[in-house]
Amino acid sequence: MIGRDLPSSATVVDVGLRDGLQAVENVLDTDAKLEILNGLLASGFTTLEITSFAHPRVLPQFADAEQVIADAPRTAGVTYKALVPNFKGALRALETRIDEIVMVVPVDPETARRNQNATPDQLLTALAEVVDHAHASGKKVTAAVATAFFATCRGPIPNNELKDALRRVIDAGVDSLYLAGTSGMEIPSEFENGIALAKSLAPDIPVGVHLHNRNGFGPINALAALAAGADWLEASFGGLGGDMWFPGDKSVLGNAPMEDVLNLLHSMGVATGIDLDRYLDVVRYSEKVTGTDSYSFLSRGGTRDDVARTQWLD
Repeated sequence: MIGRDLPSSATVVDVGLRDGLQAVENVLDTDAKLEILNGLLASGFTTLEITSFAHPRVLPQFADAEQVIADAPRTAGVTYKALVPNFKGALRALETRIDEIVMVVPVDPETARRNQNATPDQLLTALAEVVDHAHASGKKVTAAVATAFFATCRGPIPNNELKDALRRVIDAGVDSLYLAGTSGMEIPSEFENGIALAKSLAPDIPVGVHLHNRNGFGPINALAALAAGADWLEASFGGLGGDMWFPGDKSVLGNAPMEDVLNLLHSMGVATGIDLDRYLDVVRYSEKVTGTDSYSFLSRGGTRDDVARTQWLD
């Protein structure tokens, strides 16, 4: 029976302010980002990835990273994360009030080259340095194990490559890690097996998943990940984001739409602590300020209640 192995509750992390906005051509001003952040907090999120320390020449959307962190509301029990692509980015982040930094380490060499102009080995070496500096500053580090299962222009990632990457990430001393479905072509069994592998290598390290949605499996992959013991799920408002240099239609290249993930979890009796109606207000505001409509089924098709209330046109 579907759902019998699901937990009664799940932790969800919205990454739209980082992974979502990196794919939006027009650069949002800081006030608009803070408006989105306030909406996310009002919806009930307690962990949020709010910016990136990629170089502003590469991603001008995050030239205000320091300002966003400085102006972010300080609320008890809320954790703010920022992504760093390399050691230099990490040093910038550690000068701010960010709570936790996330460093991306792709398993696939070509993805690492295109995304960070480095090899996986170079990034794994840098990760150990980042952890040392972060811990000395009293901050935590999450390793984002990208292309954990499938790589564009390559195909499935061999299990031994993922295992080697996980071992080195764990040896670097990270506080947590997540398995990223970077291509959006991942399937439920890959998330199940990947989480089992990570948990077997480091039972005491929290393991999350980062969900993309090219094949439309994002929400069902979320269920599979939770059933396998994932500690948190990552998605973004409106399904914005993703690695937009991947070939294909923009509407399928982004993250799993968080509103679809929430809608599915709630329908399966999995509590998230998120007020979906308030979250949809954030989605609508995002559509307005980014000029990009949500890619979610919920935004386009409505809720069950919406459809039940619909009147036939005679």
